[in-house]
Amino acid sequence: MKKYIFLLLVFIGLGAQAQIHEPVKWSASIEKISNTEAYLVATATIEKGWHLYSQDVPDGGPVATSFEFDTSSKKFKLIGETEEGEGHVVDDKIFEMKIKYFDNKAVFKQKIKFPPNLKIKITGGVAFMVCDDANCLPPTTEELEFSL
Repeated sequence: MKKYIFLLLVFIGLGAQAQIHEPVKWSASIEKISNTEAYLVATATIEKGWHLYSQDVPDGGPVATSFEFDTSSKKFKLIGETEEGEGHVVDDKIFEMKIKYFDNKAVFKQKIKFPPNLKIKITGGVAFMVCDDANCLPPTTEELEFSL
């Protein structure tokens, strides 16, 4: 009898886990500019109907997309701020304000400077929030790894 109860709980747990919705998939790459400079490129692929928000969101709006890179190795240096694509600026009905968001795909680039012929793995993370026309998912953090 205990076996059956255990199996029932396992199947219920698997079913609940399968319902977690992740409408954004992230990929990380490096776009070399020169022998000592490159872009860390984070690309978000966004399911149809969902919106990923910009890095610059007004107070009272959704959680802005933000990046953090592990610079503790001191083998590379971040240059400037993380850049983002054009996106769409709309009067958002849910948050009742003008907000920039991305649908389908969003590309973010962080310029770095490094010594010539450096081979290193750069880790970082992205915090973000996505919404559709009816609701929003809780803010999420995803780890990213860039190989130079």
